[in-house]
Amino acid sequence: MAAPKLEEISHPPMDQLQGLEYCIDSNPSWGEAIALGFQHYILALGTAVMIPSFLVPLMGGSDGDKVRVVQTLLFVEGINTLLQTLFGTRLPTVVGGSYAFMVPIISIIHDPSLASIEDNHVRFLNTMRAVQGALIVASSIQIILGYSQLWAICSRFFSPLGMVPVISLVGFGLFDRGFPVVGRCVEIGIPMLILFIAFSQYLKNFKTRHLPIMERFALLITITVIWAYAHLLTASGAYKHRPDLTQMNCRTDKANLISSAPWIKIPYPLQWGAPTFDAGHAFGMMAAVLVSLIESTGAYKAASRLASATPPPAHVLSRGIGWQGIGILLSGLFGTLSGSSVSVENVGLLGSTRVGSRRVIQISAGFMIFFSMLGKFGAFFASIPFTIFAAVYCVLFGLVASVGLSFLQFTNMNSMRNLFITGVALFLGLSVPEYFREYTAKALHGPAHTRAGWFNDFLNTIFFSSPTVALIVSVFLDNTLDYKDSAKDRGMPWWVKFRTFKGDTRNEEFYTLPFNLNRFFPPS
Repeated sequence: MAAPKLEEISHPPMDQLQGLEYCIDSNPSWGEAIALGFQHYILALGTAVMIPSFLVPLMGGSDGDKVRVVQTLLFVEGINTLLQTLFGTRLPTVVGGSYAFMVPIISIIHDPSLASIEDNHVRFLNTMRAVQGALIVASSIQIILGYSQLWAICSRFFSPLGMVPVISLVGFGLFDRGFPVVGRCVEIGIPMLILFIAFSQYLKNFKTRHLPIMERFALLITITVIWAYAHLLTASGAYKHRPDLTQMNCRTDKANLISSAPWIKIPYPLQWGAPTFDAGHAFGMMAAVLVSLIESTGAYKAASRLASATPPPAHVLSRGIGWQGIGILLSGLFGTLSGSSVSVENVGLLGSTRVGSRRVIQISAGFMIFFSMLGKFGAFFASIPFTIFAAVYCVLFGLVASVGLSFLQFTNMNSMRNLFITGVALFLGLSVPEYFREYTAKALHGPAHTRAGWFNDFLNTIFFSSPTVALIVSVFLDNTLDYKDSAKDRGMPWWVKFRTFKGDTRNEEFYTLPFNLNRFFPPS
């Protein structure tokens, strides 16, 4: 028997991901684009509702306050997404709330000067203003790093090998938002997970008028079916005598969003009053801004691949970070109770639908702004149980993580050096944050617990983030361990042409600013 040929047992590396129906600058029909945009809006609701639902009660806020925060977060999310897709990286990314900001915000909530306020509403307002002040000050980190091109200079130390753990852990690092949440209501979560996989993968060739409707709209179809099923269980009294936690995760009438929402309410800057500023709060928040910067960098790299674009050049990445800093500033001015970061689940949905069109994401931003002003309608969609979103996250976070692993095709994985760096960075990126989470759950404070609260917040925030730990480990090892003789093994010959705007002719097609703005901001 003849030995197999090399092309039969290996696959050549590919700059752009193949098999996508629409890439970054190609668009489906208007009807399909609007439906896909609505689907991205529905997916973005998960994080937009989860963060305020957890934080507002801790601050002493009412259901009415929670609805206003959700509306404000969605409104600013829509604005930030439009800014990012028009003037930032121009990648099809939703820029929404981020869990990276949870540690410093919870620290502010527990500040003795705020926690001692007896009136719940006054405590909520004062805490909100303190969070706003911290976000406004901390946003300067991304604005400076982005617009000064300092982040572009830093990115020169990144290689395909060094970015593999970072991009992979942007997805894998969110494992606690997946099945652990599904397990809180398995009768809804498991059917949702099975149906979503079945519709998006096994039935993807089912077509109506030449449109693969099951693949394109698997999320909308399965959420509608399972939401109706969950409502049936709720109405039939299946959860009447179940524990409160089960009812909270399974029932469709426990969010109290629809009854508390106004019909029309337009969020506006400083709606909670004048922000208050505290140096300790701001310093702790700066760590969250750095974490969001690193996580978004990984997400932008993944989005470029799932949109069938080339990796964003250094100055484009830095430009996007600058606009993301503006987004955090807007979050502070409006009072969203969270900073801004790229929505990982929406990046995953680009791959699931095989539509990486920029226009679709801009339409979804329009839905966010529209429904955030029409309170009752937005609250209706926002009352979908968290468990349904968690089931979808199991698929979409995994898809983003696998995009990170796909960068290994440009490296030499027969090199012990590369195996060492990849394995150690991935393992520590999962293990260190898990230690911080377990320690905090038992001791009710992070491992960093000194008299300096700002120092505790800074360290605990940094090491709670899997992509941040992975970046520290992988980039340090990659640039210090036998780096002089390993450029080819690290994938640098492939990577170097995408560092500059003019390094590849396709960059102009994907990343040129609209309205001929490149005349005033020439690319480097």
